[in-house]
Amino acid sequence: MSIGAHLLFLACVALASYAQNLTGFAFGLILLGLTAVLHLASLGDVANVVSVLVLVNAAVTFGRSTPKLAWPVFAPSLACSLVGVGAGVALLGWFSAQQVSLLRFLLGCAIIVCACLLVLRASARASQSGLPSFLFFSGVSGVMGGLFASAGPPMVYQLYRQPWPADMIRHSLIVLFAANAVLRLILVLAHGQFSMTAVWLTAEALPVVMGLTWLARRYPSRLPVQQVRRAVFVLLLIAGLALVLPPVLALLA
Repeated sequence: MSIGAHLLFLACVALASYAQNLTGFAFGLILLGLTAVLHLASLGDVANVVSVLVLVNAAVTFGRSTPKLAWPVFAPSLACSLVGVGAGVALLGWFSAQQVSLLRFLLGCAIIVCACLLVLRASARASQSGLPSFLFFSGVSGVMGGLFASAGPPMVYQLYRQPWPADMIRHSLIVLFAANAVLRLILVLAHGQFSMTAVWLTAEALPVVMGLTWLARRYPSRLPVQQVRRAVFVLLLIAGLALVLPPVLALLA
């Protein structure tokens, strides 16, 4: 990567981190989408960077505190999600070797779905969903976590429908994503898929993410949340369409 490409990557990290701090949503997909559209680095390398940053976020969030979790449904959901991570990492290895274009297309589809979930408000249920519902969404979330290190959209949608306290929802998401990131990194390292490029990109991104997170907590934004959500929606939609439309148009032609 050239110096200009590194600076552009850091700009993408800053934009994704800023959006994450304002919306609490989809840091990984924003960063993956922007870097994929701009061809700054391979999807595998950027996904590895996201995995490390997810763990850093969890460590900063909890510190010495204990997360509040609904263990009767969270424990089986976590197990199902981890199985999905294993499947997602296996698929990533196959796609990276055989079908890079298809992988970019799937990423674009995931980003478009993420954009739609961002603007759709999931109304809370009167009672908690059944265990099969949690297992389905956590499994899909795990596969996305293994493929793109971005397990957010399915479980964000599922948990925000539950009649749970806000802290329990937030803690459940952070713990689930952190556990997924740990397993994903173990599998990636075991197969020698964490390149030096990913190491350098992680070292570059870490101070940007931590600095912007500190600033967001120190000086909360006064921008209306709905306007921020709409702006992120447009950003995600453009990135997703930029990845999805070229292969579709080529197929139609």
